[in-house]
Amino acid sequence: MSEQQVETPPSQEHHEGGFRPIAELGRDNSKGGPHYGEFIEQVRGLMDRVRLASPTDEIALEAIAELKKLNERLDEVVTDEWSAPSWHRTDLPARGNLTLPPYLVDQADREGVRARITFRTFHLGGNGAAHGGHIALGFDDLLGMTAAVHTRAVTRTAYLHVDYRSITPLNTELAVHGWVERVEGRKVFVRATLHDGERLCAEANGLFLMLKPGQQ
Repeated sequence: MSEQQVETPPSQEHHEGGFRPIAELGRDNSKGGPHYGEFIEQVRGLMDRVRLASPTDEIALEAIAELKKLNERLDEVVTDEWSAPSWHRTDLPARGNLTLPPYLVDQADREGVRARITFRTFHLGGNGAAHGGHIALGFDDLLGMTAAVHTRAVTRTAYLHVDYRSITPLNTELAVHGWVERVEGRKVFVRATLHDGERLCAEANGLFLMLKPGQQ
């Protein structure tokens, strides 16, 4: 896989801050084929196992050989950022984006975003708790969605502040609620909470900026 495939600049067609135009999102959930979701799930399962694996040298060498074969096979279908299904498949958890903790959206409108997110074994920080960085990542993506849905504009994160209120458990479906507090010109001020039942695990507030035409 080449760096160019990852860093290819947006074309005139994809000019909204280096993101896919909002009008395109969710229009084609066939990209990647009918088994793309299971493909992503199996990779997530691999990541979970590797996080806690302590392989013998024999198993490590066997896994390395299999992974090399798989990577060579996948090299045949690697495309550029704009053509990849990842982050495009709105029918899948986290839009099919492997880099995000998986979540399912129950509400996304001007009133806010409500979602169910699960931090898996891969997201382990220590002593059975989710890593704070992964929690922040989940907030960042869902608050970006909150700002975009509210304004119908592409935004980028200016800042994100997270307060960790209690332990965030792994492999548990948690509730995220994000909403816009106010909009001042291009500035979108947002807030969010993360709950395990009635218990507040973390909360966040941030500032997202609506991009000017052609701005990245």
